Amino acid sequence: MYRFHVLGVPHTASNREWLSCAYTQKVVKLCAMLKKLGHTVIHYGNEASQVECDEQVPVTRREDLRSPAEYLDYDINGPVYKRFHRIAVAEIEKRKQPRDFLLCMWGAGHYETAKEHLDMILVEPGIGYAGGHFAQFKVFESYSLMHAYYGLDAVATCDKMTWYDVVIPNYFDVDDFTFSKEKGDYFLFLGRVYLGKGIHVAREIVEAVGTRLLVAGPGEVDKPSDHVIHVGMVDTEQRRALLLSAKALIAPSMFLEPFCGTVTEAHLSGTPTITPDWGAFAENNLHGITGYRCRTFEHFTWAAQNIGTIDPAACRTWGENFSMTRVAQMYDEYFWSVMNIFTGKGWYEPNPDRRNLDWIKKVYP
Repeated sequence: MYRFHVLGVPHTASNREWLSCAYTQKVVKLCAMLKKLGHTVIHYGNEASQVECDEQVPVTRREDLRSPAEYLDYDINGPVYKRFHRIAVAEIEKRKQPRDFLLCMWGAGHYETAKEHLDMILVEPGIGYAGGHFAQFKVFESYSLMHAYYGLDAVATCDKMTWYDVVIPNYFDVDDFTFSKEKGDYFLFLGRVYLGKGIHVAREIVEAVGTRLLVAGPGEVDKPSDHVIHVGMVDTEQRRALLLSAKALIAPSMFLEPFCGTVTEAHLSGTPTITPDWGAFAENNLHGITGYRCRTFEHFTWAAQNIGTIDPAACRTWGENFSMTRVAQMYDEYFWSVMNIFTGKGWYEPNPDRRNLDWIKKVYP
């Protein structure tokens, strides 16, 4: 078993209240997965954090927090981040042992802490951000993002790739979602309410087909109407209820999505998804099986009008590939491989107990 030092997001608390921050939730769930696998977990974060770990080390105070609705309002050069780095560096120094892992969940926001502990095994275990990659070992949320990171040079040149930059998808607690075959009369938009997430496209779709769109998430809806209703921020139970009864989740993001966890959350609820045909959607939304991927407005409206042809059970089956139980196997395999660099023959280290390679296998509907 290994020892993991896990850094929380400096301006949030690692607990369920910060539901809107995907990186914070990844910290909470990764700690739980590593503990269940039998590893030692030490978490560094705000004193309001609630994680499954062997030791919770408070490095920021409750009064350093703002509202969870303001999770995008932070300054990595501000006083909260400086406090986090200063205290975390000292507390890690007291606890670290040879061949300990330091897990940096927040890219550039953790660099100042990590650079003081270069003797540790530095891993960015859930890259979904566009910049700030620094660790020797990188785990991307999707192949889409990993390929974007390497760029066209990796297509033309044979020395760009590394065996230890890998893809492990985002992971979800299946108990947070309730499967339902019965659907209501509304579509759902779940996420930040702004142009980047395509709220304007979602509005145009429901207006064109004459139905309702419930919008849940931080931000403001421009000109709410009978077709578009903003229900605001939601907690775990409100999210559960909205997802299980929606006809479909509409997620028309205008950028190259690293993952878009709401798609998997919908699938776990038996709810199909309507997305663009780019980014991680090409991996996570099986066209014609768990929903539809669209390239024109006519595609989007047809998908909305015909979404009832998608089998909710197929959505659930696919979504379960991203359960914490399933993804924990991928992390266990990865950390074992990395540790072999320091304790064995590295890439050539044999595994006499190997029975299969199912850690990367997916179950298709």
